[in-house]
Amino acid sequence: MASTIREARYRVEGMDCASCASKIDTAVRRLSGVEDVSVSVSAGTMSVKFADENDLATSIVSRVGKLGYRLHPIQAGQASERKAAHVCSGHDHNHDHDHGDHSHDHDHDHDHDHGHGDRHDEYAHHHEGNASQKGETAAAAMGLHGHDHGPTSGPWWKSGKGKLTIASGLALIAAYAVGKTIPATEPWIFTLAMLVGLLPIARRAFVAATMGTPFSIEMLMTIAAIGAVFIGATEEAAMVVLLFLVGELLEGVAAGKARASIQSLTALVPKSAFVERDGRLDEVPAETLSVGAVILVRPGDRIPADGVILSGESAVDEAPVTGESTPVRKEVDDTVVAGTVNGSGALRVRVTAAAADNTIARIVRMVEEAQESKAPTERFIDRFSRYYTPGVVVVAALVAVLPPLLSGGSWDEWIYKGLAILLIGCPCALVISTPAAIAASLSAGARRGLLMKGGAVLENVGKVTAAAFDKTGTLTEGKPKVTDIVGFGRSEAEVLRLAAALEQGSSHPLARAILERSTADGVAIPNIATVNAVGGKGLEGTVEGIALFFGSPKAAAERTPLTADEKARVAALNDEGKTVSVLVAGGVIAGAIAMRDEPRPDAAAGVKALTDAGLRVVMLTGDNRRTAEAIGRQFGMEVRAELLPEDKQRIVRELKAEGFNVAKIGDGINDAPALAAADIGIAMGGGTDVALETADAAVLHGRVGDVAAMIRLSRSTMRNIVQNITIALGLKAVFLVTTIIGVTGLWPAILADTGATVLVTMNALRLLRPVRAV
Repeated sequence: MASTIREARYRVEGMDCASCASKIDTAVRRLSGVEDVSVSVSAGTMSVKFADENDLATSIVSRVGKLGYRLHPIQAGQASERKAAHVCSGHDHNHDHDHGDHSHDHDHDHDHDHGHGDRHDEYAHHHEGNASQKGETAAAAMGLHGHDHGPTSGPWWKSGKGKLTIASGLALIAAYAVGKTIPATEPWIFTLAMLVGLLPIARRAFVAATMGTPFSIEMLMTIAAIGAVFIGATEEAAMVVLLFLVGELLEGVAAGKARASIQSLTALVPKSAFVERDGRLDEVPAETLSVGAVILVRPGDRIPADGVILSGESAVDEAPVTGESTPVRKEVDDTVVAGTVNGSGALRVRVTAAAADNTIARIVRMVEEAQESKAPTERFIDRFSRYYTPGVVVVAALVAVLPPLLSGGSWDEWIYKGLAILLIGCPCALVISTPAAIAASLSAGARRGLLMKGGAVLENVGKVTAAAFDKTGTLTEGKPKVTDIVGFGRSEAEVLRLAAALEQGSSHPLARAILERSTADGVAIPNIATVNAVGGKGLEGTVEGIALFFGSPKAAAERTPLTADEKARVAALNDEGKTVSVLVAGGVIAGAIAMRDEPRPDAAAGVKALTDAGLRVVMLTGDNRRTAEAIGRQFGMEVRAELLPEDKQRIVRELKAEGFNVAKIGDGINDAPALAAADIGIAMGGGTDVALETADAAVLHGRVGDVAAMIRLSRSTMRNIVQNITIALGLKAVFLVTTIIGVTGLWPAILADTGATVLVTMNALRLLRPVRAV
């Protein structure tokens, strides 16, 4: 029987530690009809897959509300008809998805069809936009709050958690004042001070226990505090409760800082925009802009929406989104991205994406969803903590009971030590050690234009030992440029002028290269009398009364034989991987123009950074061998050329069989077999839907050096995780020993947990520092 499965995502107010996330996950998962739950403390979100039954969504919101949190729906789930037994769970991204099906490598043979027919499509990039995702109106669910898990934004003292901490602190100060003035009141006055903070904690512990989490940090805290009262350590009990609340507050502040790092991207988009309506300009909220609207972006303004330039040209500063420090020149038909800054020229832009679907919104959404996808290390720590916490309770009980029973020790002394071990054993610092580092790393990468789809991808990128690159559009610019102008019978300027005359009006990439060069050189292009395409050979026409032919060397030689010197010069250019076209003017060889798809400016440094990091770097291309090897020589890299898509897939599998962990890097819209076969697929693209949605990771700026930066970030993250686990377990081990031998007591014990949690979180936040470019 088919079951309709719905998926919903929520913003969770007040969830700022691993204990919070664990309780929410367990409570929601125990509801009948819930298929899967994924909670990210770093992003402050929860995704739930559940049967589309009456009131189940309401039950989810209500259940989480009873734990002391508030849910706000942030995205409409898409219901789908599935067999209940086959519902997919989790957010893990494997490599068996479609990475696109468009071939992109170019065969720059030297017998090119200058008639500009089929070859034009080789250079055409067309990206279909995804359907926009509908937002859902936020509706807060008011629950039975032990204490207010308010949002972490705004001043900390205005939050419910901040107010409770202040109240507990004031109560403890008052207890000290009264207790020192009237010593006889100390036992009960410190107990009252303790209860100010403990009652909300105990209530949360009770609710969590009834929903499947008996060994929560709140439960351990409650047992330790009550136990301390019974053995007469009321002053320490009150201090421990206050330190616990301070620790929770610091966790919330730190978690809010990490969360704000990626959310701050949304602040880059201006609040208003100037839209053209019936010949006039109206200022409207940017979030109301619809696809197809025409807006005016004034010099110095931030661009309010993704779009295509209709008129005007300007240098656009894309640093806020891509990290590129040099402004990019934009002109008609170029794309612009919301949040970037217009330079000196006014631009008329046609909007191509609504506010909810612009590049920044999709980056934020993708990073938040990625933070819900757990890395293998994080899943291991989660499994470990399920056994670790009950184990700590058992050890604490044995420490409290066995010495008095077996060796006649003092019950008060050993119960005190057992209670301290309860506090030492709280798993928060250990559980947050991995997700805190991964969240900070994903956020830092996104701000640099390095997008990774989840913790598993982030972890695996650092394990890459071989990088297989596409050539065209990845290592190279993806469009040919004029590299050499050779004059045989005429001057170089004259050769360029006459060739450009034949090419004007053509949209073929080789023609555009010649016209761009003529514009750059300030060449005055004469009017053409006639022009005809000679199929598979080139162009012929008449300019200023001179009969011209411009095409392949072979076709030119059929009209006028080339001398030995001319043939040698053409052959030398061919050996450099360049496409050569020869100009014949008035029946005489006039000259030649060589073109090549040139390497990206940063490609050589990017490849060197990878080889210096110990990676094997190989080029896999469908282009002809001569062109590929000419490019490969510049980079000093291994070249495999004239490959079909299945050949690329075979080579990737061969590399894996040799023991390499392989990353396949391309433009995100081709070579699906090779991308699927690789351990990691990395798309190179400027924020297109394909680049963002298909591969495991994406380099938005399209810089080869950013691949090395992504690997470096991954490796830094894994080192950070090891440091965090060492801090978490190391502090607990030290305090465990000092507690048993009687050096430390209850309040230092709580520092072993809350202190370690804060240290781990702050260490993870170091990853938010800018990623060093190659």
